[in-house]
Amino acid sequence: MLSTAYSPWFILLCLAVGAGYAALLYSARAPWSRAVNYTLAALRFVVVSFLCFLLLSPFVKTTTTRTEAPTVVLAVDNSQSIPLFTPGPALGQLTAGLPQLATTLRAKGFRVETRTLTKAITAPDSVRFSANRTDLNKLLTDSREANAERNLAGVVLVSDGIVNQGQEPQFSEFNFPIFSVALGDTIPKKDLRLTDLVYNRVAFSGNKFPLEAEIGYEGYAGGTATVEVREGGRVLESRRLALPNGRRRVRATFQLTAPAPGKRRYEVRVLPQAGEFTALNNSRTAFIEIVKGKLRVLLAGAAPHPDLKALRAAILANNNFDLTLAVASVGQPLPATASFDVAVLHQLPARGGLGQELLARVRAAKVPVLYVLSAQSDYNAYNQLNAGLNVQPRGTQTDEVIPLPNPGFGRLPLDEESRRRLAQYPPVPVPFGELWLSGGAEAALWQQVGRLPTQKPLLVFGGAAGASPRAATLLAENTWQWRLEEAIAHDDRPEAYDRLISRTLQLLTQNANKKRLDVYPSQDVFGTQDDVTLGAETYNAVFERIYDQKITLTLTDSARRARTVTFANAADGSPLHLGPLPAGLYRYQAHATLGGQAQQASGELLVQNQPLEAQESKADHRLLAQLSRRSGGQLYYPSQLDKLAQDLAAKNFKPVLSSEEDLKDLINLKWLFFTLVALLGAEWATRKYQGGV
Repeated sequence: MLSTAYSPWFILLCLAVGAGYAALLYSARAPWSRAVNYTLAALRFVVVSFLCFLLLSPFVKTTTTRTEAPTVVLAVDNSQSIPLFTPGPALGQLTAGLPQLATTLRAKGFRVETRTLTKAITAPDSVRFSANRTDLNKLLTDSREANAERNLAGVVLVSDGIVNQGQEPQFSEFNFPIFSVALGDTIPKKDLRLTDLVYNRVAFSGNKFPLEAEIGYEGYAGGTATVEVREGGRVLESRRLALPNGRRRVRATFQLTAPAPGKRRYEVRVLPQAGEFTALNNSRTAFIEIVKGKLRVLLAGAAPHPDLKALRAAILANNNFDLTLAVASVGQPLPATASFDVAVLHQLPARGGLGQELLARVRAAKVPVLYVLSAQSDYNAYNQLNAGLNVQPRGTQTDEVIPLPNPGFGRLPLDEESRRRLAQYPPVPVPFGELWLSGGAEAALWQQVGRLPTQKPLLVFGGAAGASPRAATLLAENTWQWRLEEAIAHDDRPEAYDRLISRTLQLLTQNANKKRLDVYPSQDVFGTQDDVTLGAETYNAVFERIYDQKITLTLTDSARRARTVTFANAADGSPLHLGPLPAGLYRYQAHATLGGQAQQASGELLVQNQPLEAQESKADHRLLAQLSRRSGGQLYYPSQLDKLAQDLAAKNFKPVLSSEEDLKDLINLKWLFFTLVALLGAEWATRKYQGGV
């Protein structure tokens, strides 16, 4: 459709201009015939009229109509529990019937998409049941989001209903019908299983520490089971437990003695018995770090403040810390014999010299310090401490910010759940002004103002190189609101806040002499299906970060098998990816040449076997029926796939028609330009041939 914003009178004016121009040019006598003269006048009339018309900015409007077929997503639970607990005939019916279901639905006009717990795939016959955990809520949510712009008719959920990760799907709202295909077996298998291990990840050398095991059982009620604790193939303790009738779980607590410092691997195993369905879920591994003693922490404040209570609670949540609290001019003064390994100074140094005695004690002890700054802090005195951050506030102005993790700072690992919780924290005030980092300092957290992420530091690790104590600075007041908000939202478990504080103190106290090469795991413990990643940092002679340095790393497992890789630490902070590794304790040795000097770093990483899919053998068809009933779908079994296809066709899902308009300026059409050039060329060639040029 050709359109212009002007009235027909302008088009008539264009025609008049073209006619006048042609009449003026070809009204005089010419050396060619009258027919040729009329033809030349017509060409000039067309060209000039159309050029005038183009000055009116005409455009072409095209309308494209598309038909969107209804989409059916085959959402397949491809977890390991499906082949493990689903009867063979039912599993055979599914694997044979699922591709046929997809073919039938396509023949009936549906668009069919196949998705699994791990990825979207192209064909249902390529499904492999290998996922080591089941998150049905994520599977359904991903199906919805991937088809947000499509005509989603419904989702066929193929599952046994067992969920061991993520949110329970019955508590989510889905705006599409769910047609469930029930797998698995609702009759419990005869089985013994180790369902849980409860232990502290840190124990102190020479002390007793508890290791609590929870044993689940089906079909063995009234009998007994033997549970062993092993280390390196050696049985440390064995216990025979009664399995009472009327119960499904019992607990056993072992009291072990912590050996010399280091990371230890303890295997807890329930000995298999006759007739047991599977032994895959009979053992679990506990990795415990044995340390010399508790870390002594001094929490000192210039004045009473709610932040002190939040910091105190976060520190005491870690059994590896012993806490001493001191507030200037409140209560008993700090004893002269008090000693500590790290200090947390709230509002110190303070205005008016408040708390100078506490500050002097900390500086004399030469221990690492976490400074928590607020409106009462003396920023000029703080800037002279060479803590890695310089603060020049503009009067009393503040910004309201929330924490934003710096992805380039790998020594403060935060899992996805912790990142999500940090993003939900309420804003707290920080001083508004000039902030800059001194040499060697790094920001672990940035400030986010509203929805605007910034690169203004919020949590900084820094300090002078050499013998000076390490220092960190948290530039925020009223962080007690963070802990309180998280506790309210997560059943009184503010784990992200507590982990942030304890990890900060651990970073301050470990490796007190700063190394020029630092290689470390990106998380405390990896699963056997996780991608094992290592971060690496390199420094020059004055402890400034440098990048793209060649590093050679040798990884050795418990059987002394070695694997060597060479990589470079990128400026974007991307880690070294080792891929999934078998369960066990691994040691690594890294070497690099920095500024002509050989540097090395070593450490350990833990990979833990998590047999989640073998923990529950009883399928939950009630969950699948509830999902289908609430969403307007229905529950089916593998033998009913043909009926499922018929029912979907009977729903009479309609295709969606959508139209799209495209406006294109006529002057931008290339063929039009060449047409005008051709007409002008034809006129010129005719005049020249007739002797008029």
